[in-house]
Amino acid sequence: MEAAQEYLKEQNEFDDNDEPSSLPYNSPFRSTRLHIQRSNVCSRAYFVVVMVFFHVYILNVIALLLYVHYNNGPGDLVSGDGGSSAADSDNGKRLPHPAPSSRELHVEDYSQSFSLPRIEGIRVGHVQRVSLVPDKTHEMKTLSLKPLLFEIPGFLSEEECRVVVQLAQLKGLMDSQATASSQEQEESNQPLLSLSTEEVFSLLDLNQDGLLQKQEIVSHSHSQDGTWLSPDNLRQILTGLESCPTGMLTLGDFRHVYDVSQHPGQEKSGKLHSQFKQRSKHTWLFQGPGSHHVLRTLRNRVTSLTRLPSALVELSEPLQVIRYEHGDFSNSHYDSSPSNSETTCAHTRLAGNTSALTEVPCRYLTVLFYLTSVEEGGESTFPVADNRTYEEQALVQDGVDLTDTQETCSRGNLRIKPTAGTVIMWYNHLSDGRGWMGELDEYSLHGDCPVRRGVKWVANSWINVDPDYQQQARYQRVVAQRHQAKSGMDYQSLSHSDLHQDL
Repeated sequence: MEAAQEYLKEQNEFDDNDEPSSLPYNSPFRSTRLHIQRSNVCSRAYFVVVMVFFHVYILNVIALLLYVHYNNGPGDLVSGDGGSSAADSDNGKRLPHPAPSSRELHVEDYSQSFSLPRIEGIRVGHVQRVSLVPDKTHEMKTLSLKPLLFEIPGFLSEEECRVVVQLAQLKGLMDSQATASSQEQEESNQPLLSLSTEEVFSLLDLNQDGLLQKQEIVSHSHSQDGTWLSPDNLRQILTGLESCPTGMLTLGDFRHVYDVSQHPGQEKSGKLHSQFKQRSKHTWLFQGPGSHHVLRTLRNRVTSLTRLPSALVELSEPLQVIRYEHGDFSNSHYDSSPSNSETTCAHTRLAGNTSALTEVPCRYLTVLFYLTSVEEGGESTFPVADNRTYEEQALVQDGVDLTDTQETCSRGNLRIKPTAGTVIMWYNHLSDGRGWMGELDEYSLHGDCPVRRGVKWVANSWINVDPDYQQQARYQRVVAQRHQAKSGMDYQSLSHSDLHQDL
């Protein structure tokens, strides 16, 4: 019993002795654990939010850089004599001279590889700001996406417009009306092969069902075979088919229509298709070294606007200046031509296909300068601009040819009124998807409405490009080699001053 009491006493003393030493050790430890809280900085949710925000920010920066790149363009991709654009002059002030360009054109200027930048239209009505001259910003408005068409007001000053008109008058204007004499007109209506009415009907009736349909006539017009049926005959036949209630011609109906097409003067309506394709006066102004400084300034400004390599602009056609007086017009047409194995581009004929049967104009884009305003009429018309689809047979509606601007100018989808100093620019070809010129844009069909009051002055600047990249490259090398061999030759002999194609 006494032993047990002594044991309990020793245990109590042991506990009393240990308590003071254990409290200081346990108390801080427990207090620290009770007051520690987890920080949100290191939490997984916060880390995920930060990373998402960071990636969104990076994507926005990349999107902004791409937007700036495609709206401002990479500029000239080939070294050349593009020069900087000169500032527009105020009224009454002398026009500034552009920076003098060197007459020594190096071989590499015309032999380097290059691509064709293309301005994005975004949407109809979209306005982009472009810097073409020092201390001034121009607005470029998208008028159409098919074709890709832009309008730039104030591109030329009033003084520049006046100078270009005066230079054209000093050079002298020539008639550019495409007419045919009465004898030639009569001969053009006669097929070269003598075929009976039944034979012509059989040739047009592709499926041989005894009924002539519109698509069968149009498919023949695509073949451009005039050896047995002239374009005027086709037009008259198509007009007769349009007036037929069933939309098809039997052999009996075709006999009457074909007889009328053979003798158009006996047509009951007495309304003949115009024999004029264009009626105006024009001349060509060289823009290379030695030309008037205003012309060189405009060429440099076109280089800045189109963002094309300066070598392409320099070796393109001279500036064509046209005057339309009262009643003058031009029917709807294409500035460029579709490419095929039987044709070669006129501007690359130095290195062209010698076996090609025909030389055609190859114009990647058109820059049209309005040099004067017109009181009434004279609009530039694009009959099928921004159509949902393009069908050639749709150009003839109710017997009316939409390409005839004398009769159907008001029916065009897009009409642009001439305003002095304004420029419109459009692409005649699509892109091939690899940075080069593709197929002809059929929506680029355009013409000029008749001038009703006043005088209309315009100028065309065409940029020539061969759809065959290798052909264009060979031409660039030929020009460079010729210049190297004849370094003393005047630059004009190497340009396209004598290679232009009239409309």
